[in-house]
Amino acid sequence: MSGTSEGPAPAADLVSPAVTGSSEGTSSGAAEPSSLPGAHPIPPATDPPRPAAQPHSLGAAFTAAPLAMAVVDREGLVVTANETMGSLIATGTDALTGKVAADLVDLSSDARTWHAYREVLRGHQARLRCTRRLKHPDGHSRWVQVTVTPLPEAEKAVLLSVSDISARRELQAQLRHLQMHDPVTRLPNRTLFFERLSAALEAESYEESGTGRVGLCYLDLDGFKAVNDTLGHRVGDRLLAAVAERLTTCADEVGYARAATPLVARLGGDEFALLVEDSTGTDQLSELAESVLKALQAPFDLSGQRLSVSASIGVVERHAAGTTATGLMQAADTTLYWAKADGKGRWTLFDPERNAHRMTRQALSSGLRPAIERGEFALEYQPLVGMEDGRVRGVEALVRWHHPRFGTLTPNQFIGLAEEDGSIVQLGRWALKAACRQARRWQLERPDEPPIFVSVNVAVRQVWDSDLVADVAGTLAETGLAPHLLQLELTESAVMGSAGRPLQALQALSDMGVHIAIDDFGTGYSNLAYLSRLPVSVLKLDGSFVRGFQYEGTGVHPNPADEVIVEAMIQLAHRLGLTVTAECVETSAQASRLRRIGCDTGQGWLYSRPVPPDRISELVVSEACRPS
Repeated sequence: MSGTSEGPAPAADLVSPAVTGSSEGTSSGAAEPSSLPGAHPIPPATDPPRPAAQPHSLGAAFTAAPLAMAVVDREGLVVTANETMGSLIATGTDALTGKVAADLVDLSSDARTWHAYREVLRGHQARLRCTRRLKHPDGHSRWVQVTVTPLPEAEKAVLLSVSDISARRELQAQLRHLQMHDPVTRLPNRTLFFERLSAALEAESYEESGTGRVGLCYLDLDGFKAVNDTLGHRVGDRLLAAVAERLTTCADEVGYARAATPLVARLGGDEFALLVEDSTGTDQLSELAESVLKALQAPFDLSGQRLSVSASIGVVERHAAGTTATGLMQAADTTLYWAKADGKGRWTLFDPERNAHRMTRQALSSGLRPAIERGEFALEYQPLVGMEDGRVRGVEALVRWHHPRFGTLTPNQFIGLAEEDGSIVQLGRWALKAACRQARRWQLERPDEPPIFVSVNVAVRQVWDSDLVADVAGTLAETGLAPHLLQLELTESAVMGSAGRPLQALQALSDMGVHIAIDDFGTGYSNLAYLSRLPVSVLKLDGSFVRGFQYEGTGVHPNPADEVIVEAMIQLAHRLGLTVTAECVETSAQASRLRRIGCDTGQGWLYSRPVPPDRISELVVSEACRPS
């Protein structure tokens, strides 16, 4: 038997380098060119050549030992070997005498091991231990552990022992395979996948022949939970195994004409990944994703159960340099979510701009509650102007977020997030108190003038998740503002059809004297039958109706239907005892037409944009909102 790497040994008494090896107790440095291994022995470092002493002291124990052993002189030649060594090397014991020991067990295949071996022979190092793969003449290989230790000084030799560890290595390989593979699908599992992914992203793995890029298709099955819930986990496992087979076939077909086949792994549950090393670009990953979707289209026949499934796939492709496994998986997970949100049964390519928007939303969402506590929010006010006289009757409070990173943000950029995570309750409570305090301050500043009311937007979640009635009552008592100077705005879709707690809260607020307004009226349910039963006092017409009115000097003809609808809604509101406010009034022509058909108040840039509180005081004093 001789050491090997690939293929047979080049000569009967010489060996080629082994595939793997490790040494223990070595010192630094490489083999000297003049001392490269071969058929010639190593000259001793100091002593002149002399025959090594025969190991007569070892006696019968040496000869009959089950451990393969040989005595090697300081020149590296075998002095004697026991029968076990002869059997292991597959040659007679006598034939080993005089052979170069390093060649027999492949100690010369790497410079580090070779240097350590020479140091032991010279007496400069206490021991060498390494692992080698040796090839038997019949073709099979075995793993051995080689140990070289000095014999007593009188022997002037070293003892080379070789133990067969093939069974242990095979067991280790089996255990690693079990550890690194999924028992249901037999695919590589999450651990092995990340091991391969990390290796693909390491700079040391880049080769001139490679692309330096990496691609990933991250998928899960749509509606797989329903299969487990209705048919049981056994059927679910069979489905996963069948899906794994199709994914593997798909990867093999895609990789047939390429340098490497994509790695298919099960990451857990119904999540799979296809890793493409040295990818050639997004086109390659797109083709792979398409082929996966096509492969899963045909129904699965599982022991009489015929099932159809689809998959959603997130596709990411980028330069390996500068990419981390965590970053790549985060991008893939985000893109998979997009594919789900876009309708399932499809693949979606990672979009940096879309991801930046998502990251911004996440940053805003996570910072909402702390921002309220830090006082980053402020209110601006837009006048609500009487159509007949142009006087400021009230103001709508509009919240602004002075974000330290993103600048001043308007409600449409964060109110939806606040409603999603529930922070709208805390934010709404703050806005209510701030607006009421400001309205009371204006009243005290102008005690001889009619006070202006303040209108505050209320989200539906504030009605459900907090005691809005108690909050309003407490705020009015704290600020001293009269209830009729507070107006609460709710969207039409939130008010129409209200029942139970929301309706009770609105009725309680109305009984308290607070005005209730329906915002954006005309765009939601528009169930007019509810108007007579709801405690509503104001309708705010959506700006889309006003925009349809004629603009001065534009040559655009008005839409008669818009004016007819608006006039009808105003007449109906007045019949029910309600007042009407028109939003988005931007031109004098619009204001004139609204005034002619009986609209009570207007709001829009014609009168003023949202402004800080001190500007409202100026507008009220100067009556600057009166149209010319």
